[in-house]
This record gives sequence, structure tokens and C-alpha cells, in this order.
Amino acid sequence: MILSVENISYSLPQRTLLSDISFGLQAGECVALLGANGAGKSTLLRLLLRLITPASGHIQVAGSALATMKRREIARHIAYVPQQHQPHFPFTAWQVVMQGRLPVNGLARRPSAQDISRVEQAFEDNDIAHLASRIYTQLSGGERQRVLITRALVQDTPVILLDEPVNGLDYGHQLHLLTQLKNLASQGYTLLMITHQPEHALMAASRVLVLHESRLIADGMPSDVVDSALLSRIYQAKVQQIDLNNGSRFFIP
Repeated sequence: MILSVENISYSLPQRTLLSDISFGLQAGECVALLGANGAGKSTLLRLLLRLITPASGHIQVAGSALATMKRREIARHIAYVPQQHQPHFPFTAWQVVMQGRLPVNGLARRPSAQDISRVEQAFEDNDIAHLASRIYTQLSGGERQRVLITRALVQDTPVILLDEPVNGLDYGHQLHLLTQLKNLASQGYTLLMITHQPEHALMAASRVLVLHESRLIADGMPSDVVDSALLSRIYQAKVQQIDLNNGSRFFIP
């Protein structure tokens, strides 16, 4: 098991955000994390990155306690794609992606020929070579998101956490990204992505975790977990489920 979460809880002074959460992630899984706003999804990702500390419980990464790992060691195991990112300096897209190599080389060393080759290939693989010399802050939201995903990939970690990765992408690039996530899982990467689109979970994920009112209420295969009853419960809205003969499923209000 590459990542293990055991009975973690986290609270603010006036509110419990997560209560007694337990699950494990295996190599080669693409896991979708569903839940309404305020269910604790982003808080969970912050705990997995050790940006905050659980009130109770334990997290292990590759058999080591997350609480004892140094920041650079965590970055060698877990990459993160945030929902929004605003750098303090006018970096080019190339420089932003090259930052993904810092956990490998540290701050003091210049990028090696191998680093440059790795970044060049990632720009090509993700179809953003035309953005390399552009100023990151001048890119559209969707273009920034694609740059951040590329940065995570060149970090070469076994685990990638993604906070609503399709946010800001047009329909075509959403489909491209979801296919890419499935391919990465087939290569042995472990992916945990927050999404508000149940169809995306059905399309790309091999497993779904569902948070509701601070607790993990479902954990299983997308086709077994994601249905109209679940969506109506967690989103407090009436949802109609449509199942097609080819096994596809989608939802309408």
C-alpha cells in the first residue's frame, strides 16, 4: 500500500471537518474524491501533504509515517496540483514546470541535461510546447491548469493529488486529461482527484471515495457507488440517473 490513512480527524474551533477517516491507496489506482462543498475534500488533501496536522490518527506514505518525513522527502513521494495558483514572480511556463524537478535536485543545483530533457518531453506529451516561453501569470485559467499538471508529472512521484484538475479546461482538454489520468494509473501512478462531476469519476476512476458531513460514507468501484441515490443525498438535490446499454451512466436534474 503506497498511502494509508488511519482514523484521522480534524476540527476547527467551531466545526468538525473530518471525523475518523480511514482508507488506503494502492499503486495503479485512480481514485475520485466526491462530496459537496464543505465536506472536507480539500482539508483531506492538505492533511495528506502535511500542510496541516490531524487532531488524531495516522498517515503513512510508502511505509513511513508522514508526521516524521521532511518536506523534501514528502515532495519526492507526493505531487500536488492545486485548484488555483498565483506565483509571486513573473515566471515563464517553462520555469514553473522546471520547479517540479526541485525535490530531485534541491535549490542549489542547476538543472541537468536529464532535467531539461524530462521537462521538454513533458511539454510535448501534454501538448503545451507552445506555452513554454509564455509568462505564466498571463495565461488563461485553463492554460495554467495544464502547466500545473505538467509540473506535477515531472516531479516523478508515485502519488499525485489533484484538486479539481479539470477546473478551467474546455471540454476537449477535460476528456484529454481524464484519459491521461487513466493512462498514468495504468503505468503504476497512484492518483487521488477531487471532482464535482460524477460522470468524470465514472469515466476515469477505478475507485470512488465519498465524503459527507465530515465522514467517509462510501468507498468502492464507481459503478457500484455513484448513483442517483448517493448524489441526491450528498448534494441535497433531486437527480435522475440514465443507464445506457453500453454501460455508460449519466445524470440530469
